[in-house]
Amino acid sequence: MAHALPLAGITVVSLEQAVAAPFATRQLADLGARVIKVERPGGGDFARRYDTTVHGEASYFVWLNRSKESLTLDVKSPAGQEILRELLAGADVFVQNLAPGAADRLGLAPPDLQARHPSLITCTVSGYGTDGPWADRKAYDMLMQCQTGLLSLTGTPEEAVRVGISVADIAAGMYAYSGILSALFTRATTGRAPAVEISLFDALAEWMSQPAYYTRHGGTQPPRVGARHATVAPYGVFAAADGVEVLISVQNEREWAALCEQFLGRRELVADPRFATGSARVAHREDLDAAVAARFAELSGDEAVALLDAAGIANAGVNSVTDFLEHPVLTARDRWRDVGLPGAAPDVPVLLPPVALSGVSPRMGPVPGEGEHTERILADLGRDAAAIERLRAEGVIAGPQEGS
Repeated sequence: MAHALPLAGITVVSLEQAVAAPFATRQLADLGARVIKVERPGGGDFARRYDTTVHGEASYFVWLNRSKESLTLDVKSPAGQEILRELLAGADVFVQNLAPGAADRLGLAPPDLQARHPSLITCTVSGYGTDGPWADRKAYDMLMQCQTGLLSLTGTPEEAVRVGISVADIAAGMYAYSGILSALFTRATTGRAPAVEISLFDALAEWMSQPAYYTRHGGTQPPRVGARHATVAPYGVFAAADGVEVLISVQNEREWAALCEQFLGRRELVADPRFATGSARVAHREDLDAAVAARFAELSGDEAVALLDAAGIANAGVNSVTDFLEHPVLTARDRWRDVGLPGAAPDVPVLLPPVALSGVSPRMGPVPGEGEHTERILADLGRDAAAIERLRAEGVIAGPQEGS
């Protein structure tokens, strides 16, 4: 039996841009929340212009903004501030990731909002937190990768490289999303609407995880080892005789014995003092990897994978993004859905959210055009056509006519 979406009836107003906050609110929209995305007149969210690869739309924007309503609004103008106040009076959640200090200057600081709207949950997404010595600094994803030390862990011994996705933004968006859900639960069970705050720095600091503790207590940080694992061996990519690359992972003594006996064909290595423990294998990684590489060089990729599978050794081909898009797991599990784009652009396939709730189908609504819902939202607030046109003439709003 199909069930209602769990956040149906929840209204979210978001002054959002780029990645972190839009990722959080898109996930709320997936679960049925009404998300009103407030954008600047004359350009909107600057992520709309990151690229034009998805039938003229930005790949970032398509990923982050389905199922939302777009309202263009100059929130610095008196008329725009009045409209925003009306929206917040009927909202359950307010999200913002404006530049440092901007929300306070607009009278949107969490204490001020919660004094006026005690049941409103506020969520602030910042770079380095709203207090402390770096509260006023700009913060972008790659800056966070540098400041948390992630860049020093990623790459080869010769060169540090950035993680290929917006990992700090994604981390912050996930914590904002889970924080909002926790606040909604708290409000439902206690009546209190706690303010939520998350910074990109704090989010990625948490994700630094094992390397941070390893470094603090071990005295040195894990080295950059490319596609190998810094503290587990053998764990890396090896080339078969036909050039096919296969990553293997051996994480315990049982797997190490199986690799030696069933894949390498060298039972004597199981008890070799150089490789007898996990720490010893890491210390003698070069000798170990040479033995594994020599065996791979005797086999085709298919032969190597067949032997590894038979031995129970975790392995994976090194896919390109195109390989991933065609992955049999995505196809067989029906993980793609089509969503609409602005204007006359064709629908495009996007991935379902990763969390599946039994009996619930996530909302997979269209990506909004800039200001697409402005007139409808203002009409709901009681503005007639003449008032809306005045707001447009004054530059308070912008965007296409409804339905265009």
